[in-house]
Amino acid sequence: MVHSFLAYIDESGDDGIGNFREPGARGGMSKWLIISACVFRQSFDLDAVEWRDAIASLMPEKASRDIHFSKMNHNQRIAAAQSLTERPIRAISILSDKTTIPERVYTNKNQLYFYLTRYLIERISWLCRDMRPRVPQGDGRVKITFSRRGGMSYPDFRAYIERLRVAEKQDINIHWPVIDIEGIGALDHSPNAGLQLADTIAAAFAAGIEPDRYGNCECRYAETLKPVVYQHRGNFLSYGTKFVPNPVGRLLTDQQQRMVQLFQQ
Repeated sequence: MVHSFLAYIDESGDDGIGNFREPGARGGMSKWLIISACVFRQSFDLDAVEWRDAIASLMPEKASRDIHFSKMNHNQRIAAAQSLTERPIRAISILSDKTTIPERVYTNKNQLYFYLTRYLIERISWLCRDMRPRVPQGDGRVKITFSRRGGMSYPDFRAYIERLRVAEKQDINIHWPVIDIEGIGALDHSPNAGLQLADTIAAAFAAGIEPDRYGNCECRYAETLKPVVYQHRGNFLSYGTKFVPNPVGRLLTDQQQRMVQLFQQ
């Protein structure tokens, strides 16, 4: 049977630990890694092309329909976020402060990425479980598609998720009936509208927490997207937005604190 839901996943930042980028300096790793999902009903798969095109139409000078949040100016980014809030989607983001991670904790390739994506898949599974009574079409499962990233083995990731499934550990809270492990795959960013929407979400949240070259953060993009961020009874931080580690009591800039407070409300 056909899936009931689609989840497109992209990231902003990198998973390197150490040699972090400082304002005004060239090179270095991002201090934060943000992994985000754009989730919607499978029946809207073709509509996602129209949603992407609506954003592209805001930039008539573009030579192609592909959208990349990093290539937009401030006003275009606001407009792109506003356009997404008009669509029947849900956004979920995991935001990891890599400066809190000791250098020798994640030593294997993609280990940190796998670990953080587990939190994302948890929340995707909760959303699809919660939405199933209102989405009778399909088999209740979600098809998960990543934006292809260099050096990532998706068979290895599927094996990792399968190990979590059989581990039966109490701290693993994935609602397994909705997750199609064998269906997890990856596509290139450019030809896929759903992945371009996920890129917009990931980059919008990254802008609110990762300092730019001048040391500033801009949370207005994430604030604009808040109406479509997954929440349960007004709770965002346990559902559509998860900070790793918990940001409470941590030394963050005023702008970063504003980003956290935005989703504490």
